[in-house]
Parts: sequence; structure tokens; C-alpha cells
Amino acid sequence: MAAQAAASTFTPQLLGRAALDAVVKLNPAALVRNPVIFVTETVAAVVTVLFVRDLVAGQPFAFTGQIMAWLWFTVLFANFAEAVAEGRGRAQADSLRKARTDTIAKRLADPTDRADVQPVSALDLKVGDHVLVEAGDLVPGDGEIVEGIASVNEAAVTGESAPVIRESGGDRSAVTGGTTVVSDWIVMRVTAAPGSSFLDRMIALVEGAERQKTPNELALTILLVGMTLIFLVAVVTLTGFGAYAGAAVSVPILVALLVTLIPTTIGGLLSAIGIAGMDRLIRHNVLAMSGRAVEAAGDVDTLLLDKTGTITFGNRMAAEFIAADGAGEADTARIAVLASLADETAEGRSILALARESFAGRLSEERPDGASFIPFSAATRLSGVDLGERRIRKGAVDAIRRFVRESAGREVAEPAAFTAAVDRIAQSGGTPLGLAENGRLVGVIHLKDVVKPDIKERFAELRRMGIRTVMVTGDNPVTAAAIASEAGVDDFIAEATPQDKLAYIRNEQRQGRLVAMCGDGTNDAPALAQADVGVAMQTGTQAAREAGNMVDLDSDPTKLIEIVAIGKQLLMTRGSLTTFSIANDVAKYFAIIPALFVAAIPELGALNVMRLASPQSAILSAVIFNALVIVALIPLALTGVPYRAASAASVLRRNLLVYGLGGIMVPFLGIKLIDLAVAALGLA
Repeated sequence: MAAQAAASTFTPQLLGRAALDAVVKLNPAALVRNPVIFVTETVAAVVTVLFVRDLVAGQPFAFTGQIMAWLWFTVLFANFAEAVAEGRGRAQADSLRKARTDTIAKRLADPTDRADVQPVSALDLKVGDHVLVEAGDLVPGDGEIVEGIASVNEAAVTGESAPVIRESGGDRSAVTGGTTVVSDWIVMRVTAAPGSSFLDRMIALVEGAERQKTPNELALTILLVGMTLIFLVAVVTLTGFGAYAGAAVSVPILVALLVTLIPTTIGGLLSAIGIAGMDRLIRHNVLAMSGRAVEAAGDVDTLLLDKTGTITFGNRMAAEFIAADGAGEADTARIAVLASLADETAEGRSILALARESFAGRLSEERPDGASFIPFSAATRLSGVDLGERRIRKGAVDAIRRFVRESAGREVAEPAAFTAAVDRIAQSGGTPLGLAENGRLVGVIHLKDVVKPDIKERFAELRRMGIRTVMVTGDNPVTAAAIASEAGVDDFIAEATPQDKLAYIRNEQRQGRLVAMCGDGTNDAPALAQADVGVAMQTGTQAAREAGNMVDLDSDPTKLIEIVAIGKQLLMTRGSLTTFSIANDVAKYFAIIPALFVAAIPELGALNVMRLASPQSAILSAVIFNALVIVALIPLALTGVPYRAASAASVLRRNLLVYGLGGIMVPFLGIKLIDLAVAALGLA
């Protein structure tokens, strides 16, 4: 995708723009969406007023000024984390925007008359208009091809330089505005009004303009607000506790204490985590229509995968030559090569490749002089070559049997080896191709769906993640079972219809499972809309793209596995940093409170394990640590916690150990080191 040319996360241009945006985001009307940071800004403003008062009145102001500076630093860096995440999306949107131009479209007054062209601005097109797009023309908007076939360069959207074929009918009839026709011509029907095209929606989404908080984010925000209120009450009660103990606590110390105790760490990084999750998908050339879809991907229980092109390479390939009627394997292969020299299908090329590999080039691929090649016909289901009196054919077994019978003019006894080979191949889920010369059956070619070499390991990884894989195929149950066994999927749906897919998804959801699936055809649209995560292929139909909540710009169905991993990484990152933040707050509470009141209540000395220099040094050190920890965690929030396939219980134990225990230990160490520096510099 062109957006992938965007600069990396920490370029000077991006950081400079993010720094300016962090200041703009100080607007309380914008910051109120983040209650924790809004409270921090409010108390920073209160301390600023107190600082100005002391400065004007000639009172000591150094300590208040330092508290003020670090509180504003906390707010700015919380804003900065969100601005950096948004900045990456903005850079991607800028490169996408270059593909959106005011194109002159060739609108047809009469859809059946390509000569009657009316040049109009693409911005003036309406849904339902028919447009002629010829070689060299930009596609003026989203549409469906109603006539013609053309090679289209979609680099502006996908980043892939190789053109793709688009044609009327079928699942490759959709075209996207901003792409370029490089050969031939098409007539398209406009399906999206100006400003609402796929490219426009992409730009808005990657800029984050339409990003809404997900249910998990809303729930976490409510939790953070509740914790903030609890600590607010706790800090207010400390005023009375201090007065009772004879240790008056100043307002700057109280508000600074509030900021250090409320969950500012996760509050400052929460938005950045969500935006960065969608950004990681975009960098994989997947456009998520909402943050909800990314989260759902992380909770997926069942994954529906199409067999062809996902689990297998997409074309059946020759795997074996089987001799019959006394012929040797080399003779059988030689006849197969002759029958395939003019066969330009993937199966025909794979037969030549197998012969080349098996016999080390000893079989000639030169076309014999005087040969008359018979192209494949859907009617006869045969192809081959005539060499004088020799009539060689290959094709479907029943068609080959008919050819032999007609050539001999009578019923021909079928060799036992031929029958056994056909039965064995069929039972294994492969496709047998018969070989014949004149009136005799020569042998069998074993065609099979070749399972991708790494797919079984990837499914095993999904299984470790707790995800059940289901293969969807139109094959018969025998073939489907063989492929499913070889690929290592957990289940399969054979002879699948759109209704079967939809029923399967609904049944899984009734049992409380979340389902992901991919598709590219109009017949996939109902299932894509029903699935919790529906990934539509960019090369698919408009109906499929509108039904899904994600679009894969590379049209690679195997990317579902990466999508699930990114969704889980998003949830893990949010959970890990939330654990760290809450553990931080608990640790800071026990680190600071004894230091504040130990002078007035000597009995608290037993709890004052930190032995901080003074109450002022303790609170200033805590405020500095609170600000710096947000800065330190920004890269982790943007890149995500490293994800490894593991059970939920294992992930929970790891998070509690690393981020829970780490969140308790780090504040004690960090605050103590800062306290030593503050005392040495005489700052408090």
C-alpha cells in the first residue's frame, strides 16, 4: 500500500507535528474525553495559580514551580503519546490522499453506446452513472464493471505494482477510485457518491476521525474514573488526618499526591494503544472499519478459512505418474508430456514441471513436427495431440474411458492397475486424470491440492492460542476430509453454500463464541456481515467489501492469522499496561504516605522503608517518576507488547509476574533514585 511509504514512528517531522498537537490537545473541551488526564490538567492549573500567587506575593515559590512544571509535563506527554499514534495515521492518509484527484470522467449518456461520451468532473458523478474508462485513465470513483475486461494498476491503494485483472461478472468486478486502467477498457457503474468512496473512507479512518471508543475501552475508562474518585476522597481525608496529627499538608502537595496516585499511566496511554492497534493493521495492509473489529479479532474463538488459495495454493498440481497396461513410469510420463505441451492451464504446466523434476530433463518438451494439438474443451473434458496414427489424450477419467471405447469401436477391458489408481486417488481426495493412446488406457496422473508447507504449523499456533480452525470448501466430503487432515484444521464444511456458512456462524455465536471469516464474493456477503470479524478482499465485489468490518488490501486470506495476532496483541498491551499502572499506584501509595507523616507520627517509621529525604522530596520525586514513566512506556504502547501464542492462563500468569510485580517494584526503585538526585541537587 502507498501508505506503507509513510515515515517510521519517530522521524523528526512526525515528532515535531506531534509536539504541536500535544499543546493543541490541552484544550479542556478535547481533553475531557480522557477523565484521568483531564483531572491532571485541572490540578496542574490550580498549582499554576498558586505558583503565580506566591511569585507575585514574594513567597517561596521554587517547590510549587517544580510541581507545576512536572504536572504540565505529565499532561503534555500523555497528549504526545496519542498525537504520535495519530500522526502515523495522518502520514498514511496523506499518501492515500494523493490518489484522490479531480479526475475528468467519460460519462456515457447511453450505457450501450461507448461512442456517446460526456466529459464531466468525477466530483459531479452520481450513483448509477455509467462511465467509460480506457487505458491510461484513472478510475473516477468506486464502481462495478458492467462491460469489458482490463488490467488495473491498484498501487495507489494496495502498494502492489503488478496490475490485476478486473472484468464484468464474477467476484472481480469491483474497481476503486484512484486506481489506473493500464490496458483495454471497461464500462463501470458508479456505486459510491463523491466523498463517500472507499478511498475517502480509508482516509477518514486512518486519520482516526471516525474512531470511537470500543466497549472494552469504555469499561476501562469507567474503572479509571472510579479509581480517580476513590483516590480523590483518600487525598481529601488526608487533610483532616494531617491536621489531627499536627502535620499540615499544603495544597500543592495534596494535588501532586492526587496526580501520583490516580492511574495517570494507563490514562495517558489508553488512546494511544487503541490507535496504534489499528495502525498496526494498516501497516499489514488491512483496513479496520472500527476499533471494535480489532478488539473482536483478539477474542476470536473460531476461524473460518476458505480452502482454495488459503490452505492450498489454489490450483491442483500433478503429484504422481501411475503406469497402467504394462507401460513403465517413464513411458507414461512421456505421453503425459506430449498431451500437455499445448496445455496452458496451471494443471498442464504442473505436469511438465513434475516430469522435469522426476526425470531430470530427460523428457523432451519440444513440440514434434507435424503434431496437431487438441486444446482442452469443457464439452469433451479432454486435451491432447495427434501424431500421425497416434492419438494421445488426457482428461477426466470418464471422458478418457469414452475416448478409448470410441477409438477401439468396442468395450475395452480396463487394466486393474488403472482402476486401482483411480480409486486410490479419489479416496485420498485427489483428482485422477486418465491417459490414453488410441484404444488403450496408458496410465493415470494424480492431481492434488497442494497444502501450503507452513500452514499446518500456523494452525497449530492458532490452536495454542485457543482458536478453532474450520476449512470451508465446495469439494465433496471425501476430498474435504483428506485436505483437512493434511492441513491440520479442526473441522471442515464440505460442499459449502452461502446458507451453510451463515448457519455455521450463527450456531457458533449462539454458543457464545466469536467468529472470524474472510470472503470476496457477493455470496460471501451474508456470512461476512454475520461474523464478528468479517475480512473482505479488496479484489472482491462491492457487496463483500461493504459487508465486512475489515478490508484486506492485499487480498490474502491467510492474513486472517495476522489479524487475530494483532487483535490479541492489542488486548494484551492494554491489559499489561493497565496491570502495571494499577500496581504502580498501589506501590506509590505505600512509598509516599509514610514519608509525608513520619515526622508527625514517628510510629509510621516502621513503614517508611524508602527513607526518603523529606516530605517535599518524597512528593516531588513521585511527581517526576509519574511523568517519566509515561514517557518510558510510549514506545511500548505504540509497538505493542510482544505476543506469543499461549493459553489465557499462561498469559495471565506472565502479565502478573512481569507487569504486576514489575509495577510494584519499579516505583520503589525509581522514586528512591530520583529522591537521591533531588536531595543532592537541593531541589526540595
